[in-house]
Amino acid sequence: MGRVQRSNAVVLLVVAAFIVGGSVAAAIIGGYRINLTPSEPLGLWRIAVLNRAAKAGDLVFICPPQTPVMREARARGYLRFGTCPGGVAPLIKTVIAVPRQHVEIGAGVTIDGQAIPFSDVAQRDGKGRPMVPYFGGAVPAQSVFLHSPYRSSYDSRYFGPLPVSGILGLAQPVLTYVP
Repeated sequence: MGRVQRSNAVVLLVVAAFIVGGSVAAAIIGGYRINLTPSEPLGLWRIAVLNRAAKAGDLVFICPPQTPVMREARARGYLRFGTCPGGVAPLIKTVIAVPRQHVEIGAGVTIDGQAIPFSDVAQRDGKGRPMVPYFGGAVPAQSVFLHSPYRSSYDSRYFGPLPVSGILGLAQPVLTYVP
């Protein structure tokens, strides 16, 4: 390969890198995220503005706080790399309880005495490591209790309520696939 061809190849690679990098940056700034985790359908999602208090049934993007439980979750590979504090990706979860609602964790989850479907609590993760469930209780002020119906989901069954200050917005599927 001649000197001119190498120079053209380098220029082409640099231009391609800028296009890809610019597209990714624009997507992140524009509120688009790609979900590659098993807790919600795979694919492209959008973060929509939430102009009210979160309520039960809202599907939200939320940044987890930097707590010992979340650091362990990151070390175990439950949390992906991303743009939230601590370098993790925002979670996509459904709010199932809000402040003052009572959460009980047993074989599954109940909220104010109502059983939550698809909320079985795993004793071990996919690698055989023990899972420690949240102890339950009233959801504190300025917090939400989160759930995903997918069995392998890492959600409030294990880490408890999260602060509403971490909510980025509503999660809207754009182009998703359920495997």
